[in-house]
Amino acid sequence: MQNLTSAPARPPTTTQAPAELSLEDRLALVDAAMTVKLDEAAVAFEVNTAHIPAEVVDLADAITVPLEPAPHPLPDLYPTPVAALLQRAHHRLVTDGWCSGALIDERGARCLLGAIRKEAGGDQGLETRGIQVLTDAIRRKFREVDSVPSFNDSWANSRIPMRMLEEAASLADARAM
Repeated sequence: MQNLTSAPARPPTTTQAPAELSLEDRLALVDAAMTVKLDEAAVAFEVNTAHIPAEVVDLADAITVPLEPAPHPLPDLYPTPVAALLQRAHHRLVTDGWCSGALIDERGARCLLGAIRKEAGGDQGLETRGIQVLTDAIRRKFREVDSVPSFNDSWANSRIPMRMLEEAASLADARAM
């Protein structure tokens, strides 16, 4: 007796076997499958947590820092005077803070020029050479900079000015200054 629920058997076809997929094709398929699974999981998470009330947390209330900052030891200085000056100026900004718009602000933070001036200790020649090297280092990356103070004041935070001071110290050392 013939089974009515099964389809009649097809005769085997003589087509060629599919070509082997390359590694890139297999990775693309896995990536697509994982993307679908992650999208489904994200929707499921949203549905499962929709009834939970959410409270917005201000990061300023959650993140705390030590009241007394740990002292930063002065690193080994470069052997050349201008490079050592720029390295000390960098250290000064790390310990006392960085500011813009003034040589020194009410908290004692300094700008790039203020830090170099403080660390030069009144030696005008050393200060001038340090500013020249810093200007050269800045102009290597930022071509249209008028002066160190204008460069310093064009930033909202100290990340780029401090990095340029480090690069200037390295440049002065390479120049044996």
